[in-house]
Amino acid sequence: MTDVAVIGASMTRFGERDGWVRDLLAEAGGACLDDAGVSPDAVDHLYVSNMASGEFEGQTGVPNMLAHDLGAVPAYTQRVDQTSSSGGAGIYAAWQSVASGASDMTLLVGGEKMTHRTTGEATDVIASLTHPVEYKHGVTLPSFAGLTARAYLTEYDAPREALAEVAVKNHRNGVDNPHAQFRKEIDTETALDSPMVADPLRLYDFCPITDGSAALLFCPVEVAREHADQFVRVAGVGGATDTHVVHERADPTTMGGVVESGRQAYETAGYGPEDVDVAELHDMFTILELLQYEDLGFADKGAGWEDAVEGVTARDGAMPVNTSGGLKSKGHPLGASGVAQGYEIYKQVLGEAGKRQVEADVGLACNVGGFGNCVTTAILEVAE
Repeated sequence: MTDVAVIGASMTRFGERDGWVRDLLAEAGGACLDDAGVSPDAVDHLYVSNMASGEFEGQTGVPNMLAHDLGAVPAYTQRVDQTSSSGGAGIYAAWQSVASGASDMTLLVGGEKMTHRTTGEATDVIASLTHPVEYKHGVTLPSFAGLTARAYLTEYDAPREALAEVAVKNHRNGVDNPHAQFRKEIDTETALDSPMVADPLRLYDFCPITDGSAALLFCPVEVAREHADQFVRVAGVGGATDTHVVHERADPTTMGGVVESGRQAYETAGYGPEDVDVAELHDMFTILELLQYEDLGFADKGAGWEDAVEGVTARDGAMPVNTSGGLKSKGHPLGASGVAQGYEIYKQVLGEAGKRQVEADVGLACNVGGFGNCVTTAILEVAE
């Protein structure tokens, strides 16, 4: 199996954007190729992570359009749809294309255009990923989050403030991310006093609806050495699923897909949680950050909230989480989110994260689809 490197990365500004998904994808893809100094005609495979361009815009066939817009014809193109973990699934697919020897240069671009739709319309598009047996009862991802948060707080005697601290931390980190949708700090009182959405979760426990895109360029390590003196190596990747019907899980506060994808990534990399210096976790809701933090082995089950309250996961803490601001502050353009997680880890391990920089040689990104229905975990390290 070929050793895989990442030699370029880009991320557009997240938030409300005027362009459509085709424009956003081209913006990120072109910037990524420029970052690596690679010509579009060198791209063998072009993957596009996107959940719902058809549902949001009535636009399909976006990978083929992107190949044309970038000048990457005749590259093989493929759309990767793994709901809200489409970006992470794209990382897996791009890594696989190079590791298998099928491609010497694979460009991954993730993007979504969402803000032109109402909150209700966007929520309904996203809710379509739930199982029909649950969807017909009006179940949405926010309702799953509220039920799980209540179960977690009760089971582990955790204070409601612990969830607010996740939001406060991620907003603080987002201030220093020029690409983030929300670049303002909030305090615990503001989070706790915001409108109720799905008890016990309030407005500031949820990420926003977002437009944006991000990109990564993959190639064999031996090819990377021809393009850069310093680059990033994909140390490990894992992917897994959990029950689609959430109420069938033995413990709703354990995300089986996170546990299994993390196990695979650690095993491939030859690392454990103690070797990871920084992590990007899928905080579509604040409770999800705590669940992933525990299921990836950074804390014992039911103890993750203590690390959040004590500042362990802060940027200056022992285990920094979501230095980018996370989905909570940075935004969540579905297909782009997992790729943007990879972008942040890429920048961190190269020492190029600016004001967000922490001391890191090894980083982990975990991208979750639905409410843990499908998960991809990737471990990146600076190449020696």
